[in-house]
Amino acid sequence: MTVELKTLEPARVGAVLLQRADEVLSADELRQRACTELLRQRAQQCGLLDAGDVPGDDGVISEAAAQAIEALLEAELQVPEPDDAACRRHHAAHQARYSLGERVQCRHILYAVTPGVDINALRRVAEQSLLDLRAEPEAFAQRAAEQSNCPSAADGGQLGWLRREDCAPEFARELFAQPEVGVLPRLVHSRFGLHIVEVLARDAGQAQPYEAVHGAVRLALRQQAYATALRQYLQLLAAAADVHGVALDASDSPLVQ
Repeated sequence: MTVELKTLEPARVGAVLLQRADEVLSADELRQRACTELLRQRAQQCGLLDAGDVPGDDGVISEAAAQAIEALLEAELQVPEPDDAACRRHHAAHQARYSLGERVQCRHILYAVTPGVDINALRRVAEQSLLDLRAEPEAFAQRAAEQSNCPSAADGGQLGWLRREDCAPEFARELFAQPEVGVLPRLVHSRFGLHIVEVLARDAGQAQPYEAVHGAVRLALRQQAYATALRQYLQLLAAAADVHGVALDASDSPLVQ
């Protein structure tokens, strides 16, 4: 069940309001807007975004802001690379996860492209949600229920076990391209629209040796490290910012030296 949150004090980051006076947002949506605004303002502070850039009143940022945030994270997010020993330990503990096969268990969030839709705005919303879910994949089911245009939204975006022939070819190419699990690192484009996809399991029939899947193991550990680093970075920004009306964890331990 979605928890609706109407703050007594207008939610804001600095002087930027996160919601209209007549707007009721879920706690997740309000937190999403606050995190995005923290990143947008940091990009301005770093000179990556024009000082005149302003967010819309619907929580959607400009294309320039989205690009600036991507550049900001590339420059300031410190993501440690997993070493071979850590990868081998992970593989030994999760061998079934790295089996090769023709079935994939997954869930998705569909942003449907329909006549008259603003594709650029739709893409910005989808890309922001992808960023959020890479940092907080446990929120996937709730985000699917709130945003997905697929009937599977009622079940948290679950698609069950899929074979290649069950999918549109362009969707299957992305889904079966790599032996990875977790939230795919980029949007999947299909004839139906834009998808955020999380691979939950792969049915292989045969466990693969570490040497055959070491790239996927390293990617999975790096995604975990990325999620941790992004949470810590946002905590750092929140601790240094003037945030009101929204609950954000803050930390006085700097991530970026």
